[in-house]
Amino acid sequence: MARGTVKSAGVLVVGAALALGSVAAAPAVAAPAPSQHTSGHHDFSAAARSFVGADTVAQKVQRLAAAAPQLPRLSTAYDVKPLWDKGIDGKGITVATLVSFGDKDIQSVIDSYDQSHGLPKTTVQILEPVGHVPGCRDSGVDTATCQSWGGETDLDVEMIHTLAPGAKIVVIATPVAETEGIDGLPEMMRAVDYATTNKSADIISMSFGTAEDNFDSNAQITGLDPALQRASAAGITFTASSGDSGATNHTKSGGYWNKRTASWPAADPNVTAVGGTNSVSGKPNTTLWADSGGGLSKVYSRPTWQNSVSKITNSTQRSFPDVAMEGTSGTSESSPLFAAVLALAAQSKGGRLGQVNPALYGGKVTYVDVTSGNNTFNGVTGFAAAKGFDIVSGWGTLDAAKFVPSLVTALR
Repeated sequence: MARGTVKSAGVLVVGAALALGSVAAAPAVAAPAPSQHTSGHHDFSAAARSFVGADTVAQKVQRLAAAAPQLPRLSTAYDVKPLWDKGIDGKGITVATLVSFGDKDIQSVIDSYDQSHGLPKTTVQILEPVGHVPGCRDSGVDTATCQSWGGETDLDVEMIHTLAPGAKIVVIATPVAETEGIDGLPEMMRAVDYATTNKSADIISMSFGTAEDNFDSNAQITGLDPALQRASAAGITFTASSGDSGATNHTKSGGYWNKRTASWPAADPNVTAVGGTNSVSGKPNTTLWADSGGGLSKVYSRPTWQNSVSKITNSTQRSFPDVAMEGTSGTSESSPLFAAVLALAAQSKGGRLGQVNPALYGGKVTYVDVTSGNNTFNGVTGFAAAKGFDIVSGWGTLDAAKFVPSLVTALR
């Protein structure tokens, strides 16, 4: 592809040579090398997998409506209306979802959703900072994988817009599938560097994850951290899904590990990990979604901001998740929901939040406790939710009208 940029239909494509050159010039540490192989698969939520075979906008809208929770229930349960009534709806804040492939029809999909639920129209920007992203029917593309990423993208955008209808939404799409282990992740970190350098987002949600055990070494994992660290230093906040396989995760070959495993990037201290609860209705649900990922990292030591819960985790390692939101469509639903709430907090604060984890553990933030359930999965014994902080639900879930002002106060 020629050097430079091409704009069409809301898509900004950055020529691969230009993107990699300009992004690499700014950071002090070089981004990871591109993936060299593409074996394996991605562990999609059931909601995302339902999009296989969806080629038209009408099919995508129909499947999204069947798979995803709807506006009235979520906005009521998470008590966002008192904030909206004060004009706190995410205006002035940009929330991005980082995905492979994305969905080139996302604008039409969200337009239909908005019309159905009386939400204000939003314009979704698509960024392709690592080069042109192919269509799902293009030569050499795994159609089912690409369409599932499209479903993931649609769900992410819908969840962000549902709780933060005034926020700007950006889809940051890469042309290489994340397929467990290192595959696809270096390209995603290059995209993060682009977003940092070009101030493309204030909050980035990551609805993907792979077992730490799927990497070749711990160094291969921590080699991805510099891009997240540079973004955090610039004030960008990251959220990540805790996983949909309970206390374990998929192997690269498609089965399950027969032991407890932690999911990256959820286990990374540079991000806020979001677990799942059961379906919400008139109020937040205080029961853990049974498939919600969570546990203890084998790679990352306990960060200092988790010292306050060390007697609960009984571990010197990073525990995750930090909080939980509805996850019945997978924790890929939970992460963008929490990113949306953070957009409300960012607007209320008057700008970027940066790394929020120290504030979340500082004792000044108001939560709704998740007190029951466990994430035992496929024969692997999990962790149990309990009163107060616990390994599998973190601090629990939230009432946005109380959580947002308490978080803003804690960050000041």
